[in-house]
Amino acid sequence: MWITRVLGAAALMLGLAVAPAAADSSPSPSASSDTGSAPATAGTSFRTAAEIEQGQDATASASTGDYLYWSFAADAGQRPTVRATVKLPSAHAAQSWQVDVYDGLRRRQSCQYGAQTRTAGQGVSSLELACVLRTVRSWSEPWANDPLPGTYYIRLTALSLTTADLGQPVHASVRVDSKDIGGSAAVDGSLAKPLVPGIAARSGSGAGSATDDGDASKAAVLSSIEPDGGWDSGWWSDRWVWTGVGAVLAALAGIGGYALTRGSGRPSRVPPGA
Repeated sequence: MWITRVLGAAALMLGLAVAPAAADSSPSPSASSDTGSAPATAGTSFRTAAEIEQGQDATASASTGDYLYWSFAADAGQRPTVRATVKLPSAHAAQSWQVDVYDGLRRRQSCQYGAQTRTAGQGVSSLELACVLRTVRSWSEPWANDPLPGTYYIRLTALSLTTADLGQPVHASVRVDSKDIGGSAAVDGSLAKPLVPGIAARSGSGAGSATDDGDASKAAVLSSIEPDGGWDSGWWSDRWVWTGVGAVLAALAGIGGYALTRGSGRPSRVPPGA
């Protein structure tokens, strides 16, 4: 009877652990499906990058030869996927396009997989690019180039252009989606602050950036985007559940082993005359 109870308790704990694990395999809950507020323009540098939310379809009209920049926020435990689509003019020569992703320190992040660079032959009307980043870590060594929580920049540009193709109108769209990896990518430690660019120094009195009412105490912030729920919103992972399940199963195994080896608990009778 006690074996049945032990197996039932173990099955219950495994069932509780499977639910969070299945939830972690779904797309990030912080991704927004609202496309109404998505920007219709792109920046031309890191400082002027257009801010987008994950799950939004951002668009921009530009000319071949321009550098297009967007920025988005990624938190620990997320694995962002950047997709870009470029619609080219009907008449153009062969040209190559590339999408690059940089972190808050403007370090170029490598792609795990995806067509980061593609060449559009003459007469091709559009091409699609993709870059799947590595999982964002909550902490890393200073010398490492691991992706960390903070702002990320997307740069879309053409690599090779003929003189005749310079300045021709193009239409670009980008989208960022993330997958929550869960406890399998969790590490010990965390950053004191996410890698979000900003200006820490406050304007002094009489500075040119002061507002009309004389309030010069506001600090300039270069990026205002952050994940829903704030940074480190993904501190909970299925690693906590599996650790608890392992501890419970170990305790149940110890109790079961003790019950099997201790015997009936009664001293054996010695036959008379022995």
